[in-house]
Amino acid sequence: MRLAGVHALVTGGGSGIGAAIARVLAAEGARLTLVGRRAEPLEAVATEIRSSRAKSRDAGTDLRPSTGLGTNDVYLCTADVTDRDQVHAAFAAARAAHGPIAILVNNAGFAQSAAFADTDPDLWRRTMAANLDAVFHCSQAALPDLRAAAAGRIVTIASTAALEGFAYAAAYTAAKHGALGLTRALAAELAGTKVTVNAVCPGFTDTPLLERSVAEIVRATGRTPEEAREALARRNPGGRIVAPEEVAAAVARLCLPESGGISGQAVLVGGDAA
Repeated sequence: MRLAGVHALVTGGGSGIGAAIARVLAAEGARLTLVGRRAEPLEAVATEIRSSRAKSRDAGTDLRPSTGLGTNDVYLCTADVTDRDQVHAAFAAARAAHGPIAILVNNAGFAQSAAFADTDPDLWRRTMAANLDAVFHCSQAALPDLRAAAAGRIVTIASTAALEGFAYAAAYTAAKHGALGLTRALAAELAGTKVTVNAVCPGFTDTPLLERSVAEIVRATGRTPEEAREALARRNPGGRIVAPEEVAAAVARLCLPESGGISGQAVLVGGDAA
């Protein structure tokens, strides 16, 4: 287990991509902190991970006794990552539970489609807060720990919207471009240290967020849900919907100790291979 005993904090860890990331990091032996606004989804993911670890230990395939990890090594913290004070309080609690943070995955986000002319200041501000401000707050809160770690890692879940423009998603596109810009700037600032900073840019991924997008297309256009999903799949480079596990696998690779030479990158996960 290549991350045995390493403390990894994942925001938005209660569903979708965040839950998949939590599972794969847990499988690599990491101590997990899951942060989200609602306790119930976080607890469901933690219960699943704890159960999986207990089964592995009972089957004799869990190699972590030497790390001191047990079934309770998933710490949960409810917080709004757009609120700086809540972020710093949550990270302090995580640090008290599991020690210094070595891996930060900025996964929490928010998306709502609207024509640019109909994008009011409140939607603009909420989108920026969830997709850009949260990355700023969390990265600053974790940075002292990451600098002191043997292999500090920041991975931000951006989007293909960080790489191109999407109609009817001006706020989201701008926020994700900003998150990628922040990733590259921080990577440049931390060059020569043991901290790497990267972004993973998934296309449309099979998550609750995708289902909301499908419902919005159905409402606005009269298409069937199947037609809406097919339209979104065609926007991905590979022409298909991405699985959350594919995104999680890309994140895990960037978190490994041997990935120390990769920083400032935008890793596209677009369903290129079936």
